[in-house]
Amino acid sequence: MVYAESAFAELVLWQLPKPLAGSLHGYKYRLAYVVNGECVLRYDNEAGKGDHRHFKGKEHPYLFTTPDQLLADFQQDIARWNHENRNA
Repeated sequence: MVYAESAFAELVLWQLPKPLAGSLHGYKYRLAYVVNGECVLRYDNEAGKGDHRHFKGKEHPYLFTTPDQLLADFQQDIARWNHENRNA
């Protein structure tokens, strides 16, 4: 998804036959927001680490409920990042 000439999001979501180690649901996902070539926001659930998001240079646990809520949360964080960095 292109947001601006210098910003885009990549969203990848797979449905799995069984949950990954560290997750309680049957999805594997990677959502990233990239601005000026730098990933400034990422949601993912790599095996063994479980569900988490990277925001403002820190990793935080993420409570996955549904794919729709994951996308809504990601979009909300993009809007937040854009608002907080509008003068940068």
